[in-house]
Amino acid sequence: MGSSENEPCSVEELNVKGSAPAKTTAWVLSAAEPPGLWRELISSTRETVFPSKNKSSLSIEKQPSWKRVIMILKGLFPILRWGQEYTTQQFKSDLMAGLTLASLSIPQSIGYASLARLDPQYGLYTSVVPPMIYAVMGSSREIAIGPVAVVSLLLSSMIQKTVDPFVDPIAYRKLVFTATFFAGTFQAAFGMFRLGFLVDFLSHAAIVGFMGGAAIVIGLQQLKGLLGISYFPTKTDVISVLEAVWTSLHRPWNPYNFLLGCSFLIFLLITRFLGRRNKKLFWLPAIAPLVSVILSTLLVVVTKADKHGVKIVQHVKGGVNRSSVQQLQFTGPFVGEAAKIGLISAIIALTEAIAVGQSFASAKGYHLDGNKEMVAMGFMNIAGSISSCYMATGSFSRTAVNVSAGCQTAVSNIVMSITVIIALELLTKLLYFTPIAILASIILSSLPGLIDIKEAHSIWKVDKLDFLTCVGAFFGVLFASVEIGLLVAVVISFARILLNSIRPRTEVLGRIQGTDNFCSIRQYPIAVKTPDLLITRIDSAFLFFINANFIRERITRWVKQEQEETKEGPEQGIHSVIIDMSNVRNIDISGILALEELHKNLVSHGLQLAIANPGWQVIHKLKLAKFVNKIGEGLFFLTVDEAVNACLGSKKDSMMC
Repeated sequence: MGSSENEPCSVEELNVKGSAPAKTTAWVLSAAEPPGLWRELISSTRETVFPSKNKSSLSIEKQPSWKRVIMILKGLFPILRWGQEYTTQQFKSDLMAGLTLASLSIPQSIGYASLARLDPQYGLYTSVVPPMIYAVMGSSREIAIGPVAVVSLLLSSMIQKTVDPFVDPIAYRKLVFTATFFAGTFQAAFGMFRLGFLVDFLSHAAIVGFMGGAAIVIGLQQLKGLLGISYFPTKTDVISVLEAVWTSLHRPWNPYNFLLGCSFLIFLLITRFLGRRNKKLFWLPAIAPLVSVILSTLLVVVTKADKHGVKIVQHVKGGVNRSSVQQLQFTGPFVGEAAKIGLISAIIALTEAIAVGQSFASAKGYHLDGNKEMVAMGFMNIAGSISSCYMATGSFSRTAVNVSAGCQTAVSNIVMSITVIIALELLTKLLYFTPIAILASIILSSLPGLIDIKEAHSIWKVDKLDFLTCVGAFFGVLFASVEIGLLVAVVISFARILLNSIRPRTEVLGRIQGTDNFCSIRQYPIAVKTPDLLITRIDSAFLFFINANFIRERITRWVKQEQEETKEGPEQGIHSVIIDMSNVRNIDISGILALEELHKNLVSHGLQLAIANPGWQVIHKLKLAKFVNKIGEGLFFLTVDEAVNACLGSKKDSMMC
């Protein structure tokens, strides 16, 4: 019996008569079952805890128990690996780097504590315990741990909306420690369960905008100390701060704070400039803050400037870190708020620390494991929260100083911590007369590095939507609040992801003449359409409920356009539709139903559907849903070229019938 010209060939005819080898079709359809969700979770957790295996070593399961314990300990505590090869020369380098780092960290930590609305000693405490924990558990050799400006501002701006630090400083401090504990818990969980992708929700563009806006807000906040203003708003937006400054300037105020602060600010900026111009003078901007604190304190003592309106730090509690376990609050009305603040702070702190660590690691030629870094950061903040520390992370400015000073390993963090302990024991009484304006100038001098205009311009040139995210974060922080700026950045990023998911790019493919390559005819005008066929490609990792109908409708529209362009006769129209699914990694029920509907529509018009190179999860689910049986096993191919040859062969055979 003959068949009509447009009737698709059967599966048997295609396998026998077509040019696509049945062997490759069998490869596509007989792929092993992909690993389940539970197996993938166990495997990823094991990779985080255990060190990577090389081909020459036995698997962990085959190792003796004591060796397995040692391997686990070395995976959790990298210091046990590199500590075996640690040399005296390395220690000399780390000693000098740690001392240089401490000269910068001590004044900065005091200043950042004031930015976090805490007493000065808590900034110093945060430069003791977290760096020591990180030195044992962290994998970065260069990163310097301690309080940073952005996280200090983030904590104070969010927590003071719940508890006023001036009305109830004890309750405020308890909430800071609790938020730090939650932040550490979230960070450790992200690393243990390989959830580092959560940090990626804040794109590079969002971080650039957020950091720039936060730097300006931090700078405006320092006007309180620089001008000696007593009243200052709890809001961090630029309008509220400028209103407070304008009001204060119209009242009697003491210019000595401003003159003292600006003088040392100029000194700090000059040393920073000289250090950047001449790499050999790296130590100059590193010790300049400590020199400023010493000189300004002596100046106040000699001139008795505190009697003439210059505001001073006054009491700084000495001694090493005290236990704060009793101050953690896991019951009461503010637990949920502390957890929310901890989550946001954890993500921001991790984003900054991993960016800093990876940039210096790549420069040194080694790889940094982001998940292990998260575990280390989490445990150091958990330990910090029970030892009177607030949120700590990696600092770019201090890390740069650490590298310039010649650090070799994380021992420089330990040296810095010990130096800070000595300062807490012996030098806190000398800080009584330190002017607050000096602390403000130290923070102001460190802010220019946070405003990256060059990078923002580069983002604008490369991707306008990315720049929109950057600008949204910048103005959100500047004119609303820190958390609003973050929310704006995340919303814009999610909107972009959603738009790309709802309307993924789909392409019509053509053959590059003389090759077996099929490429987008929009991207490569030299690509030529194959007569009688419509070849398409789905450029989306997922074919699921949110985009399935859009893809189905677009392919259907292309089929209609092809048929309208060839009205001379059915023999001139397309015979088959080939979908290249090499980019599709997964599919859901909605995606399968969309393919079934597309197949029925094509069959009703005398066309056949062929699938090329479906992903592992995709072919597995198509087999479970019986879709493979519905369209025929012979219509699944390993490559687009095989699908084209088979469909062209079936067209010739049907015309000969």
